[in-house]
Amino acid sequence: MNHFDYLNSINIKKDDIMVDDLAEKAYSSWMVNRGLSYFHDTIGIANQMNINHTIPARMQYDFLNNMVRKRKRFSKWFKAEKVGNLELIKEYYGYSNPRAKEVLSLISKEHLDHIKQKLSRGGKKAR
Repeated sequence: MNHFDYLNSINIKKDDIMVDDLAEKAYSSWMVNRGLSYFHDTIGIANQMNINHTIPARMQYDFLNNMVRKRKRFSKWFKAEKVGNLELIKEYYGYSNPRAKEVLSLISKEHLDHIKQKLSRGGKKAR
């Protein structure tokens, strides 16, 4: 069971899918609250669950299942952008993401090619 199953249960089906301890352990309140926070009619309810994050998973699920009105809610989940050569800089210099983003604007194309050559491992999928 994943968080999309719980979101569908809360939003569309309105059936109780948390039937045992394994289902309760699989419940990720952070992911369910994130999924509900994309919509204007459920953001307040999701925020209340974020504030009261110490409540047991079963009680959070029951609250959301009873408070959220039945409606189809689908949205594209936001994901972090991947910067093309960021991984190269992180691996070559051992930098973190923020530091590698700062350095990326300072490195020339020729130096990036040099880094690619140094980190190239060969094979079919060589960089």
